[in-house]
Amino acid sequence: MTSLQRLREAVERHQRRAEPIRVFGLVTEVTPSYCRVSGLSEFVELGECVRIGAPKDGALGQVVRVGKEGAIVKSFDNRVRIGLNSPAYRAGPIAVAPNLDWSGRVLDAFARPIDEHGPLSEGDSAFDVDAAAPKAMRRARVNVGVRTGVKAVDCFTPICAGQRIGIFAGSGVGKSTLLAMLARAPGFDNVVICLVGERGREVREFLDEVLGGQASEAIVVVATGDESPMMRRLAPLTATTIAEYFRDMGRNVLLIVDSVTRFAHASREVALAAGEPPVAHGYTPSIFADIPRLLERAGPGEEGSGSITGVYSVLVDGDNHNDPIADCVRGTLDGHIVLDRAIAEQGRYPAIDLKASISRLAHHAWKPEQRHLVQKLRALVSRYEDTRDLRMLGGYQRGADAELDQAVQLVPKLYDALTQSPQSPPSVDPFREVADRLQGAAHG
Repeated sequence: MTSLQRLREAVERHQRRAEPIRVFGLVTEVTPSYCRVSGLSEFVELGECVRIGAPKDGALGQVVRVGKEGAIVKSFDNRVRIGLNSPAYRAGPIAVAPNLDWSGRVLDAFARPIDEHGPLSEGDSAFDVDAAAPKAMRRARVNVGVRTGVKAVDCFTPICAGQRIGIFAGSGVGKSTLLAMLARAPGFDNVVICLVGERGREVREFLDEVLGGQASEAIVVVATGDESPMMRRLAPLTATTIAEYFRDMGRNVLLIVDSVTRFAHASREVALAAGEPPVAHGYTPSIFADIPRLLERAGPGEEGSGSITGVYSVLVDGDNHNDPIADCVRGTLDGHIVLDRAIAEQGRYPAIDLKASISRLAHHAWKPEQRHLVQKLRALVSRYEDTRDLRMLGGYQRGADAELDQAVQLVPKLYDALTQSPQSPPSVDPFREVADRLQGAAHG
């Protein structure tokens, strides 16, 4: 062995044993919503994490603003006590390492297990949770329909593999129940569910009662309402990263996020702490960039890979379907399913407003005769609903309008045919089931 080789080996041994040089700053300001760190502004970037206290097990926070006077850091745990002059060390970006055996597990926003079923095995590669969407010209086309087993959806707003669709509803209208019914869809290889801002007691109810047997197959990422806005904002990013892992393996993935509205609320709290001004209903400008960036990550992957079919719920505040978040999400997605409180009060579930719901990719899922049938049924539903007040006041006379007579005869039967509970088995042939019910009504 030459002297040069011995020198090289000695240097390599020293490198393996030596502690890395750590750049750190000091906390100079502490508020209920953020802390300011001096000395790191020249070394950190937006979105990078820092640890306050010990370099390995200190409180983890994320840089949300960088300035000459210091970096604004927001902690992932609001209960952590941070004092002045506490050291803050760089910790790099947030990454997760999904694995095939994660199915059936319940994770937090950092992809750590919270189901008390033992430790989680990590995959060989870690992925940044804030990854970019696939390039537009490299993406595959969306042209294959999938059956969800929900008759109202499969008939009137069919979903294709790789489509992104939203469920818009007020509170207590059956949004979570419909999402659980969609989670049972048979045409997917993996199901990833993200619960953002849910009440803590409702998580077990959703897993045990609403999801039922499907819980053993799905990967569920949870950030409850009592967790910090940083955790609630992170959870959909983590769930999307897990879905992308399975998509890149060539699998057809169903991603359900409940709800985008609570993600927007969490992002608003973070942006306000960073000093952004509110511009629309208290929402900051960055939110209207964060939402499309999150939603665009779903959809078809590059040619040769799988797809992510995204179902995103939107909790409309005060049943106002035109609030800024609803408008932003509606303009980004490939369709929307509207749940109406008045329909739910009539006892019709799922409470889908057939007139207001639309799937922009339905033509890929319908056959020509099915498209013609749906168009005719939509016209009858519209005529039936538009004349509801007139009929209640006694202004309708049978025989005066043949189309209205047909609507009065068939639409109630159509509503009965589309009614479906979570305990009902998934529909196998929804068009045949609806047609049989309507033919029986016509003959009757």
